[in-house]
Amino acid sequence: MIQFDNVSKRYSTGQEALNGLSLELGAAEMAFLIGHSGAGKSTLLKLVMLMERPTHGQLLVNGKNLNRLHKSQIPYYRRNIGVVFQNHQLLFDRSVFDNVALPLLVSGYQPRELGRRVRAALDKVGLLDKEKLNPIALSGGEQQRLGIARAVVHKPRILLADEPTGNLDPELSAETMDLFRQFCAVGVTVLIATHDVDLISQMGVRRLQLQEGKLVQDGVPEYAA
Repeated sequence: MIQFDNVSKRYSTGQEALNGLSLELGAAEMAFLIGHSGAGKSTLLKLVMLMERPTHGQLLVNGKNLNRLHKSQIPYYRRNIGVVFQNHQLLFDRSVFDNVALPLLVSGYQPRELGRRVRAALDKVGLLDKEKLNPIALSGGEQQRLGIARAVVHKPRILLADEPTGNLDPELSAETMDLFRQFCAVGVTVLIATHDVDLISQMGVRRLQLQEGKLVQDGVPEYAA
């Protein structure tokens, strides 16, 4: 599903964010991306999202070489990717329903199908009874779940999350991770960048550890297996 082949990324400032990275993530696989601040986690996610391009090496997603993807094809490519951010990036001048509907509106869905998909996504994250509220009326955990609903409403094949539990307490963090597990169970490939090693230590899920742009560990910790 996702394949990095000797990928490096050097920014115009001279910073080398990734250095000779090679790894594969299969369909319906869940993995955590860990490492110190500046290790290259966010850059790796940006490459998969096509917010950045590799300086060297090949990146394939679902059999497509992203290096060869024309700029005009990027919006269509991104329809298969959902993204969850730490700060939610919600629109506070719109309702909960409208926040989730936005990706479908951009893609031109008809109202009936749009409504069905939005309510199914809200139901999945336990917010169906709050569709008419403004996001500012939601708790921090509910806002994060709203962000997840928006990320999955178009049924992406890949779900990326950048520090999704950074602002949540341990209980809400565990609930959020359980949601990601549920999406993985129905065939979604899930890649989560996180600093929360304590939270993921007992989950028995593959860890990809970056250090100064290099992959230094790949596997499931023995004590969590």
